Amino acid sequence: MADSPRLGAKIRALRRRESLSQVLLAERLGISASYLNLIEHNRRPLSAQLLIRLAQLFQLDLQAFAEDDQSQLVSDLYEAFGDPLFEGHDLTSTELKELVGQSPQLARAVITLYQAYRTTRDSAESLAGNLGSSPNTTDVDRSNLPSEEVSDLIQRHQNYFPEIESAAEMSWRIARLDAQDLFRGLTAYLDSVHGVRVRIEKDAQMGGAVRRYLPKEHVLELSEILAPRTRNFQLAHQIGLIDHADLFGRIAKDRGLTSDDARALCKVALANYFAGAVLMPYSPFWEAAKETRYDVELLGHRFRVSWEQACHRLTTLQRPGAEGIPFHLVRLDIAGNISKRFSASGFRFARFSGACPRWNEHAAFLTPGMVRTQLAQMPDGTTYFCVARTVRDDSGGYHAPHALHSVGLGCEVRFAKGLVYAQGIDLGSPSGSVPIGVACRVCERKDCEQRAFPPLLQPLRVDENLRGRSFYVALEPKAGPLD
Repeated sequence: MADSPRLGAKIRALRRRESLSQVLLAERLGISASYLNLIEHNRRPLSAQLLIRLAQLFQLDLQAFAEDDQSQLVSDLYEAFGDPLFEGHDLTSTELKELVGQSPQLARAVITLYQAYRTTRDSAESLAGNLGSSPNTTDVDRSNLPSEEVSDLIQRHQNYFPEIESAAEMSWRIARLDAQDLFRGLTAYLDSVHGVRVRIEKDAQMGGAVRRYLPKEHVLELSEILAPRTRNFQLAHQIGLIDHADLFGRIAKDRGLTSDDARALCKVALANYFAGAVLMPYSPFWEAAKETRYDVELLGHRFRVSWEQACHRLTTLQRPGAEGIPFHLVRLDIAGNISKRFSASGFRFARFSGACPRWNEHAAFLTPGMVRTQLAQMPDGTTYFCVARTVRDDSGGYHAPHALHSVGLGCEVRFAKGLVYAQGIDLGSPSGSVPIGVACRVCERKDCEQRAFPPLLQPLRVDENLRGRSFYVALEPKAGPLD
């Protein structure tokens, strides 16, 4: 275990959380207190046997010791210190990594404090704007963003919930669903099991809603503007909420969800997961993904789902023994706002700042509806193969606004040969990759012509007589002739 010395701080934090002395924990592990002390101070490795013993003692998922969690914390901390608030402080990446390695709980506390600062600052800006434009100045939200907390929960679970997968498979058996006519099977199930009638209502009668469940009347109303595949998704979503409320509620009790809004949003996300698992059953979808070499469009046709639904389902293929390619997924709007993100590939997303303008997902807006590919290389040398395409909300009539998003899917380049989109691309050519970063403030690249802010760990040097590719790209002045 080459990386095991880095686990000392995690062992110490676990012991303190359980209020155990080194002597007591050492006894339970069957080692000496002095040896445990050396492990906690990264002077002895944590063997696989001791790691398993720790997991058994405290009923832990071994993912709690994953290095990826520490890397994500370093990335979040690095981005937080990229705020202009910290300009003038001589911080180094080594210092940030040491903070996470030695005191991960302290690092998380710093992130929490920074989130509170950002929320308060944004609330103050909103309040200032409202004072000049609106009489209602009381609706300033000072809480953590529920969407961020739910995204973190999904990331901790690696976007795989085996209990929900089992629930979806059980629904197929009980409802005797037919893949060729899911709508009829799902509506029949709601009627026969729950006495719920499904009605397709005119858009004007829905008052802007696309799905409305009336529990007292035992009626589920769906808007006429929904495409057939979306109607099926909304039916499955509602069945999930009715049949598996206890399961969703149990998962939503996660300590990372700090508000009722976050817990409610979590249940919605889990119901969406359930709906995707119903429309795209795990085993058939996994087999089809391998057969088609992850052709998202073809999978969408075969399972009667959208590009985004198929992409999202591909990120959930984490069943032991039947794993798919570990993907990352991102959805953003034309302004660069990220509304959905998940990473099983190790790709890092910005949490507090804008995304890298070199991302393939931005370029997708230039060619709506077309699939774009990109070999993207991060500053640490890791290369990812990415595909992106715009998706358009086609619900509503002529006068209805139609939102346009870019949905991107990517994996480490070593998995790309399994994708139909990589056919004909030289995956081993360094010259074919695009250098990208997480966000400008935390990107170390010095030669990016699209840099919008100076890098955090490199001082800004301005020479009025010298202009680089961008204002923030520093160049060394040319030496003059010798006297």
